[in-house]
Amino acid sequence: MKRFLGNVFFWSAVGTSVFGQQAVPQPKPNADPYANNADPGKLAFPLAAPAGKDSGAMKKALPGAANTGVIDPKNWKYGPNYNVPGGSKIWNPVKLKMMQGGKVSGGTLFSSTDPLTYCAMANAGYDFIWTEMQHDARDWDQVARMWRTCPHAKAVPGVRVAYADEREIQHATDAGALVIVVPTIDTVEEAIAARDWTFFPPLGKRSLGGGQAFDADMWGTVPGGYRNTANDNLVLILMIETLEGIKNAYEIAKVPGVTAIFAASGDLGNFSGYAQKSPDYERLINVVHDAAIESGKRLCGPLMWRDRPDFTCFQAGSETAAIAKGVTAELGPMANTQAKVEVGPLAEPAK
Repeated sequence: MKRFLGNVFFWSAVGTSVFGQQAVPQPKPNADPYANNADPGKLAFPLAAPAGKDSGAMKKALPGAANTGVIDPKNWKYGPNYNVPGGSKIWNPVKLKMMQGGKVSGGTLFSSTDPLTYCAMANAGYDFIWTEMQHDARDWDQVARMWRTCPHAKAVPGVRVAYADEREIQHATDAGALVIVVPTIDTVEEAIAARDWTFFPPLGKRSLGGGQAFDADMWGTVPGGYRNTANDNLVLILMIETLEGIKNAYEIAKVPGVTAIFAASGDLGNFSGYAQKSPDYERLINVVHDAAIESGKRLCGPLMWRDRPDFTCFQAGSETAAIAKGVTAELGPMANTQAKVEVGPLAEPAK
């Protein structure tokens, strides 16, 4: 039984007090799914196939089974083991804010591997941190270390992975990401792959591989349990960046599980050859807009579009841009008033 006093949680057995005796701790959720693998001799196997014989299980169900006939994934009746508990509430503030129609901001951590820099960004006022893994050379262990330094900061951990890939996306989710951004989605098949590796069955194909996301210090103690409630709390954003993606935007946006689609401001210009504000460029952005509206999905873009109609989630600037803008705002008229020396390497070049 967990009891909350002030800012401290105390654990005790049901019916006992934490006062006047030592509290009985509740075991923490284990992030290692293989913890009990090497613990033989404790299980009996009454339903196991007989030794040396084909049991016929492919075609014949065992007594009391919910699924009968030949095993077919399309017709499989999923069991209740991972059902969301009744009355469960959303515990990811980004997902909740999107469901409420609010505007969501993601600060871009572009190149830093310093946990203190990450935590400063995560507590600066953004809704999530867009950790850049498409264009930066960071390793996943560096990202995981940053996220676990301040897992319950104001901004939840998010990431732009490199592509719709099982390894990339499951590294992100197992490390604790609650916002997954997948770039350069051109086809429905890529959108489905992004969805599949983000979400657990039956919505997706995410493997139960453990990781720090399951740890008690991250999401292991969320109400209802992480495995059971993750699908309701993860945010999946797909980026439309190419003409091929534009052509398939309506169908991409309709893929179940997709939370939002992102109109890529830079790469739609890069792939089309037109600049922002030109009619051809603006037409592409409007296609993404229309696809989102028709599918009932959120619409994302750069923060400079926060007043553009129907856009409600945004990528903000990088850590270096935030520092520069913050210092300028902090210093006011004192900013960039350095003395001008006439000699040495800091002197202005002679004209």
